[in-house]
Amino acid sequence: MVRIRRVSFFSDVERDLVVAARTQLARDVLALDLVAHNGRDLPAWTPGSHIDVVLRPGLERQYSLCGDVEDRSRWRIAVLREPGGRGGSASLHDDVAVGERLRVRGPRNHFAFEVTPGTAYRFVAAGIGITPLRAMVAAADAAGAEWTLDYAGRSRATMAFADELAAAHPDRVRILAADEGARLDLTALLGGPRTDTAVYACGPARLLDQVEDLLAGWPPQALHVERFEAKEFGEPVWPEPFEVELALTGTTVTVEPGESVLDAVTGAGAVVLSSCRVGTCGTCETPVLEGPVEHRDSVLTPLEQADDTVMMVCVSRAAGPRLVLDL
Repeated sequence: MVRIRRVSFFSDVERDLVVAARTQLARDVLALDLVAHNGRDLPAWTPGSHIDVVLRPGLERQYSLCGDVEDRSRWRIAVLREPGGRGGSASLHDDVAVGERLRVRGPRNHFAFEVTPGTAYRFVAAGIGITPLRAMVAAADAAGAEWTLDYAGRSRATMAFADELAAAHPDRVRILAADEGARLDLTALLGGPRTDTAVYACGPARLLDQVEDLLAGWPPQALHVERFEAKEFGEPVWPEPFEVELALTGTTVTVEPGESVLDAVTGAGAVVLSSCRVGTCGTCETPVLEGPVEHRDSVLTPLEQADDTVMMVCVSRAAGPRLVLDL
């Protein structure tokens, strides 16, 4: 088995990279190729990795690396223009030219891909969710694994990499364009628990919610998803204030209802990197030394959450009166 570390050694490093190329991959989907200003190789990355693009203070966005993992000369990201967003995607589409520099952080990997002998892989993508899966498909194919990709979208014109993937793997890739009358039938694809199959899925929340429901009876290690939208949760299981001890300093802070652990501990002087603040990017992952956690992130797998060894302090909370964090 080849297991890829979930978080890269370089995950906290920031660097300025030069935009070497802009390529229109599909309607409203722009690829940016980023290179070092001095021509040096960039750090290696693994399928499922993403980088943070720092557009300005307080405005950061996460984008999956979707180029060739063997090409150390450049990183490629694909940016979907989101009219209803806060301006990040529009800025990259409209304001960033070839030759300009972008501040980036990473790479980090919270959606790591594994190649295990005897395992079949079912890749499921919708829309821009194809970006982290493109490199996984290449890795599975190179390893000689059994795999298929079901890729859904509104139309082929809006689906990045659709023609490329279908032409390269006509017997394994199914392009499901809604305007052609094709629909993604997840029940037919994933019906019935299997012990020899792993599912990697990325796309809108409604797709991933359905995938999770269908895989409820599967082995827990079978499901791998990456969410671009935060999960919705109800009231915390522990609605009262709770204490958080910072083990490295011995400081204890109280987290009030409605206050995040991140805000409480940084207010007490702890240094914690953060970006999305909604539990989707994994930047604020923090080791947990003691105490139960109510995990409210969209990053950790069910098995990782059950371990209670790390938490995303931007959204997750104590499930009891006290936590001890390695801060």
